[in-house]
Amino acid sequence: MTMTSERLSGAPAREVSKRVSQSVFDGSPLRVVLLVDVYDGAQQQFLEAYEQLCNQVASVPGHVSDQLCQSIENPSQWLITSEWESAPPFLTWVNSEEHVRMVEPLHSCVRDTRSLRFHIVRETGGASAAGRAGRRRLQAHPRIGDGVIRHALTFTVKPGSEDAVAEILSDYASPDARVDATTRLCRTSLFMHGNRVVRAIEVRGDLLAALRHVARQPAVRAVEEAINPYLEQDRDLNDPESARVFFTRAALPAVHHVRAEEQPEGVRQALLYPARPDGGMRLAELLAQVDARAAEEPGGAVLRSTVFQRDDVVVRLVDVREGRDVEALPRGAGEAAELEGLLVGEAARMDLITDRRSPEV
Repeated sequence: MTMTSERLSGAPAREVSKRVSQSVFDGSPLRVVLLVDVYDGAQQQFLEAYEQLCNQVASVPGHVSDQLCQSIENPSQWLITSEWESAPPFLTWVNSEEHVRMVEPLHSCVRDTRSLRFHIVRETGGASAAGRAGRRRLQAHPRIGDGVIRHALTFTVKPGSEDAVAEILSDYASPDARVDATTRLCRTSLFMHGNRVVRAIEVRGDLLAALRHVARQPAVRAVEEAINPYLEQDRDLNDPESARVFFTRAALPAVHHVRAEEQPEGVRQALLYPARPDGGMRLAELLAQVDARAAEEPGGAVLRSTVFQRDDVVVRLVDVREGRDVEALPRGAGEAAELEGLLVGEAARMDLITDRRSPEV
């Protein structure tokens, strides 16, 4: 097993697999950048809503600081930056119902937003910054990815409608893979277990542009309208606020991705882990550790693995070697007992509904 361990600026040494290309579990501090486009004339309303939000965020565990900036060229453009002790507490908060309620006052004055999240890798700025860096874990090396952004959506349908929903979701015309000169769709995989649906997408380029591109496609829109009557959470795609709230709650972010040295195609599988309240992030971290080790094994079953997590929903999307399989819960691994303790039900294999790759362009 090829592992590296380095000590930076007095921070505790930590083993990190070189094959992990994406992870929120580094322990590094997090910088969040939110680009905001405010309606003309609504700047004062936005400022007041932000100040109320800022006071609430200050008490969220893991929050360090934030800044609000206004463009010197366009008064409608604002920038919010915040720092967090690490990624997990931020993700726990931003994916919570508390956050959905907290940002409601901003909706009436904001035209558009774009959120970017970054681990802090290096710090400069004099003695105070150097001292702060000495007390914090920073990444020893930049992660080397494959240029693919991974994201998922999840939602539930009314019990008894599963077969009808599966048929609708499996029968649609794939959208044009080319979004623009720099963005293209690579793959869409859709799974179901019981009444839960998980749609995982892979994109090269701009994820937000790709999601908007897909949403505008007539065939995709027809499918979304067809499943509307079966959804447990009502939505109206003709109402921007209704659609925004639905897709905010449906977002299932990728928190870890690892790949083996060999890159054959493999067979795609998905496993669903129902976590106990407040246990989803830790469960996702343990699964990430399991797959990071598995990807280091020469000739092992795991070729690629992505762990998605939001609240108590954890999904493990794994590409396995042809003719091989992965266990939902690893036997004998150090994490096995803790993993079982974090579940409120049994881990389950999800049924594949469709898996579509876009041709290379």
